[in-house]
Amino acid sequence: MKRICFYFQVHQPFRLKNYRYFDIGNHHEYFDEKKNRMIMEKVAEKSYIPANKILLNLIQKFGNRFKVSFSISGTALDQFELYTPETLKSFQELAATGQVEFLSETYAHSLSSIRNPEEFKKQVKDHSNKIEILFNQKPKVFRNTELIYSDQIGNLVSSMGYKTILAEGADHVLTWKSPNYLYQSEKNPELKILLKNYRLSDDIAFRFSQFGPLGVEKFTQWIDAIPKEEEIINLFMDYETFGEHQWKETGIFDFLKAFPAHILEKTEYTFVTPGEAANELKAIASISMPKPVSWADEERNLSAWLGNGIQDDAFESIYRLEKKINRCSDDELIKDWRYLQTSDHFYYMCTKHFADGDVHKYFNPYDSPYEAFINFMNVLSDFEERLENKLMQKKNNPIFLRRKIKSILEKNEIKLQALQ
Repeated sequence: MKRICFYFQVHQPFRLKNYRYFDIGNHHEYFDEKKNRMIMEKVAEKSYIPANKILLNLIQKFGNRFKVSFSISGTALDQFELYTPETLKSFQELAATGQVEFLSETYAHSLSSIRNPEEFKKQVKDHSNKIEILFNQKPKVFRNTELIYSDQIGNLVSSMGYKTILAEGADHVLTWKSPNYLYQSEKNPELKILLKNYRLSDDIAFRFSQFGPLGVEKFTQWIDAIPKEEEIINLFMDYETFGEHQWKETGIFDFLKAFPAHILEKTEYTFVTPGEAANELKAIASISMPKPVSWADEERNLSAWLGNGIQDDAFESIYRLEKKINRCSDDELIKDWRYLQTSDHFYYMCTKHFADGDVHKYFNPYDSPYEAFINFMNVLSDFEERLENKLMQKKNNPIFLRRKIKSILEKNEIKLQALQ
């Protein structure tokens, strides 16, 4: 009997203001509150709230037969609290049903997993705590930013106590294998891996309108065509698919309402959460991903965020501040540093064209990747100046000065003894 696993990613970044070179040192307001509020309210109205209402109605109708899962970035949760508390309430109503699983991820939707293990662990811990506070759940399954996974990341996630992780079912990784099974890490067999069926997922997320629109019966037929022995269909997608990427007029909400009902009333298939799937199924084989794999673009690698000169420069520039940040206890500076790590900032600097070009224009506040880079680096220059000033203030406090003077005197005494 096939299982269907519905997983939705919910994320919104804190977009930057137009921050000019002459603003450096003059003001520290980096984030465009007006634009962030406008976009969040728009997406909430068009996507999150109506989609949540449909899911809640389905759960009320079918009880524990219908289940879904979410990972919601910390930056999205923060914006719910700031701009659309009614959206947060609608997710809390879903959580209260007991049929919705909330997954763990990095708080700032960052790329820290490929650069800074300690910062990664801090963000994951902070995100897990936030989920527990808001939804009364302790996440047990991990989903990394943009579904980025590698053997090294798997080991890191496993060391934090997670037993299951989501990943992209990329062809170059699976070769002849099917994504429709539970797998385990070749390097760490205790870590179970659920792989996205990207063809079926993308039929909904990207190609829904092309089918004029995609009908429930046709989509179910595609699932029926999968060999019976294949155990699970992982439908992973951005939640903005419903109402934002695919507008209401396409019939996407009708599909969201009708598909689960059709599956539960007309077939023997069941819905499971990622945690349930990992508990119910046995891993059929081991897989290895020596290099990072993501769910972005045709290449399914990191080239949406890293690889060109400006992306790499910006990326290295933000993370080389780590040692200084670790010496800083200013909550506002730490929060800004986290928000500046959000992967979207590097995504806006992507210079790729061809098949993936239009994808990188969606919700992009910049006219060019170079404009995105200049704006980000202007902000980062001011941020670094603030950080340096804060650390200098710390150095100039009386306790620090006394210790510094004592250290200097001790060193001079040693030098005098050596000369004698």
